[in-house]
Amino acid sequence: MDKKAETPKMKKLVDAADGLSLGISIVVAVLIGVAIGIGLQKLTGAWWTLWIGVFVGVGAAISNVYKAYAKQKKVFDTLAQDPKYTYKQEQQEKYDAEDDDDKY
Repeated sequence: MDKKAETPKMKKLVDAADGLSLGISIVVAVLIGVAIGIGLQKLTGAWWTLWIGVFVGVGAAISNVYKAYAKQKKVFDTLAQDPKYTYKQEQQEKYDAEDDDDKY
């Protein structure tokens, strides 16, 4: 079996796992934050320390989403520079230039 034939199948699997891992990481971050809050509550005896853990967990989840967004944006920006996909952009620029001539 050719190695090139297996590459696209594995890429789809990795991309699917990457998308799934974002959802899992959000849930895990919030659960760890709640666990920290419960631990602080038992350690200090103050009921409001639970909310500190919840806020830490939600903050970690938001951080995970931002990191995933930044990673995907970097991939798409690189893809936008690929010559295979710049044809449409060049055609749009040419069309826009032709429209400007009609105004004068």
